[in-house]
Amino acid sequence: MSQSLQGIGMTSQRTRDRMVNRLIEQGVRNHKVLDIMRTTPRHIFVDEALASRAYEDTPLPIGYNQTISQPYIVARMTELLVNKLGHPQKVLEIGTGCGYQTAVLAQLVDHVYSVERILPLQKKAKTHLFDLKIKNVSYIHNDGGWGWPEYAPFDGILVSAAPSEIPDALLEQMAMGAVMIIPTGESGGQILQRVIRTDKGYEVEEFEGVSFVPFLSGRE
Repeated sequence: MSQSLQGIGMTSQRTRDRMVNRLIEQGVRNHKVLDIMRTTPRHIFVDEALASRAYEDTPLPIGYNQTISQPYIVARMTELLVNKLGHPQKVLEIGTGCGYQTAVLAQLVDHVYSVERILPLQKKAKTHLFDLKIKNVSYIHNDGGWGWPEYAPFDGILVSAAPSEIPDALLEQMAMGAVMIIPTGESGGQILQRVIRTDKGYEVEEFEGVSFVPFLSGRE
């Protein structure tokens, strides 16, 4: 890994190790998730001016009124997905953003299908994942509420923005036994949910309160 990817000082491996120790203290237990977050350089996904804060447990702005989720939320959502599925083959990601969550997911699943409505963000994400030599990701510039029906059904769906209620199109694109991790609700009252599709319908589990950008329609 080049020095810019490896990081120095506040972006160094030692800083990533401290982040992972904090994730363990916060209750993240999946060793595969922890190992991937230990080795994935989060600082390359934010502006250089914010790189020294990349491993703090806080969301950071990435432009276009969007944020990179705090490390705990990335770890928690990923863990909730893979704990139920083991090694998923096809995962749909709604909201590529800067590509950090995409990079973590792509190292745990066979293929990620990632939807982003803001084209400049998607272009940046592609560059970051190319630099990391992560190639098992397909990208589409589209409204996340539509999912990606051409490649459905999916084993897993991970949504990085909060709708007031779960879009029907995403529920319909879940395979039998599939798992969706999604925050829902209005600002100030959002809940992280895990939805499992069964032969009787959809089972919903609620976890902690979260704060995500709103789930918006259209493309930019």
